Parts: sequence; structure tokens; C-alpha cells
Amino acid sequence: MEITASLVKELRERTGAGMMECKRALTEANGDIDAAAEAMRKSGAAKADKKADRVAAEGRLGLAQKDGKAVLVEVNSETDFVANDSNFKSFVDAVANAALESGAADVEALKAAALPTGQTVEEARAIAVQTLGENIQIRRMVQVDTTGNIGAYVHTNGKVGVLVDLTGGTPELARGLAMHVAAMKPPHNKAGDVPAEFVEKEKEIELAKMSEKDKSKPADILEKIISGKLNKIVSDVTLYGQSYVLDGDKTVEQVVTAAKADVVGFKLLIVGEGIEKVVEDYAAEVMKQAGLA
Repeated sequence: MEITASLVKELRERTGAGMMECKRALTEANGDIDAAAEAMRKSGAAKADKKADRVAAEGRLGLAQKDGKAVLVEVNSETDFVANDSNFKSFVDAVANAALESGAADVEALKAAALPTGQTVEEARAIAVQTLGENIQIRRMVQVDTTGNIGAYVHTNGKVGVLVDLTGGTPELARGLAMHVAAMKPPHNKAGDVPAEFVEKEKEIELAKMSEKDKSKPADILEKIISGKLNKIVSDVTLYGQSYVLDGDKTVEQVVTAAKADVVGFKLLIVGEGIEKVVEDYAAEVMKQAGLA
């Protein structure tokens, strides 16, 4: 029997499972949707995916690196308790290695990548959900492929990770720069990368903050004052403009230039960034259930 898109859609609506799981189950059941649904319930796939609507804003980053390539993968869980579980950590490491070895270009391709166990990453994720009892999602991945030096760093808590693409210099400098980015989190690499809209808005703000006396100064002097303030602001939001964390007497640009190197770019991931976390007030919920609130 042909496995149509509408059949897959119907099974997804019945089970809440992912498209790949539904298509596989239908294929194994020769298109019998009732048999496929029952098989998924028995395997736990449907149960695992019913957790998918729960907020997963914790987790950790996995790093894999080899032969001029490096990849960072963010895998989310619902709680830090699970994020620190050894089984979860092993799963994250396996996902990162699969991302590197498969050459997956994005998360969807990564889900279909094979693990050494013979399972796909998505199949292993569903099993991890069943085992650990939480919604687990592979959210993001970034990678660097270069002939230069790669600076790869993940903070010890697994929450912040950086990849730096450095031409020239040394592996040690590349790693030092990755540590700097993890610590200071600059939004941009160099001054030329800062959006013109941002600079214009900051100029408006600085002008508004100035006293009428300063505003009345000659145009060339006023321009120098504003330029100085803007240069400081741009330095604060760029890697090159910041003071290097491993040598506070020099800027990153001075350190990189002295090493006859150049930062082509960097990738920064912070676990849970951009996810709205739900803060549970258990006391208030109990009071509400008891009719006391």
C-alpha cells in the first residue's frame, strides 16, 4: 500500500509523534493505520512525543572536532537535573559526534543521521525521552569548516559554547579567543559588522543625553565628541574592540594583529537562549486547587 502524506498526517494527529516515526510505522504495518498506531503505543514512541509540547529550556551543548571541522549542538531538556544525568550527557556527546561524522547541514538532517548503535539520532532521542521522562529536543547546531585554526570551547557547565575560525596564529590563540567570546559574549566580530541602524540609534541617544551647552559647540567639535562616544560603544559590542580577557592591557585586535592572524568569524551558543521559560508557583497552584486562592 502506498504511504501517502495524508496518511502520515492522520497518524501524526492520532499519536502526536514525529513525521519520520509515523512514516516508518506505516511502512512496517503495510499502511494499516490502526496497526501502526498500536505498534507505536507499544514501542513508546507516541508516549514520548506527547511530551513534546512541554517547555525544554535547560540542557547542554555537545562539541565534536576533527580535521579542520568542528560542530556544536544544543540539546534541551526540561530540568537541570536531567541535563546533568550521565545518560543525557552521553546522548548529547553521541549527537555531536553524529553531526560531525555525517556532515549534516542542519538539525533536520542530523535527526536522520545514524549512530554507531544503528539507530538514527531521532530514534535515540525518543528512547531518551522514555528513559529520562522529560521532553528532550535537538534545537540548534553550528559548525566551522576551515583550513585555519579552530578555537573550540564549552564551559564546564555545558551551557555556553563557542567556535572560532582563525586564519594564522596558533591553536592556543584560537582557543583563548573562544574562551573570551564565551566570557564576554560580543554580538559582533569587527566594527564593520555592526549594523548601521544600531550606530545611528546610539548616535541619537548620545545626542539626546548631551546638555544644551555641549550641543551649542561648533559642529566639528560636536562631531568629535559624538564619534568618541560611538567608538567606545562599538568597541564594547565587538570582539576586536574588547579588552582581551587573557591580557587586559591589550584589545583583542592588538593581540590578533601581533600574531599576524585574523578572526574570520565565531559562533556562540547559549543553552535555552530565546526560549521563554515557564516559572511554576507550586504554592499558589496548591492554594488554588484547595480553593484557598
